[in-house]
Amino acid sequence: MQKGIIGKKIGMTQIFDETGKVIPVTVVEAGPCVVVQKKTVENDGYAALQLGYGDVKVQRVNKPMKGHFDKADVACKKNLKEFRLEDCDALNVGDIVKADTFAVGDAIDVIGTSKGKGFAGAIKRHNQHRLKETHGTGPVHRQAGSMGACSSPSRIYKGKGMAGHMGAEQVTVQNLEIVKIDVENNLIAIKGAVPGPKGGIVYIVDSVKA
Repeated sequence: MQKGIIGKKIGMTQIFDETGKVIPVTVVEAGPCVVVQKKTVENDGYAALQLGYGDVKVQRVNKPMKGHFDKADVACKKNLKEFRLEDCDALNVGDIVKADTFAVGDAIDVIGTSKGKGFAGAIKRHNQHRLKETHGTGPVHRQAGSMGACSSPSRIYKGKGMAGHMGAEQVTVQNLEIVKIDVENNLIAIKGAVPGPKGGIVYIVDSVKA
């Protein structure tokens, strides 16, 4: 991983390229992030940088976290995230990471928490089909139907698609493209959709497949 940053999803809009083609984009407020902690192979067994994003009042932070920020001599931050960058030596504690760490045309992965859907049935959650609505099927048209075999194996296999809590989980969307960067306002326009609601926290990193 070469680059990484924490951001906040602003919302979706559209922009036009030089040929007049419309591009749907998600606008993310990326940074500014401050380096709160620097982990090294000698002390921690691996190299990484801990970035902080979003100011928060001191009284909103518990005592251990306040000591953590005081040690780094930085203001208290609401969100913390570790990034295992290949060149961690280029940054030190207290340095600021802004949106210009990325460039237009970069391929990125965006990690976020998807919208929660509550308790959902098998049709909505796993795209299963309805049962037939004739020949005595009864009032169970949207239920999951057969769960598996009978006396053998006398249980339901793991991974069976059933009703349950849907959404509110970590989702990674891969191979998105940066189409525009506003350095002054720390805004990044990303082609396509990213997970989460407006105002949700997202993590932007280099694409692992590019």
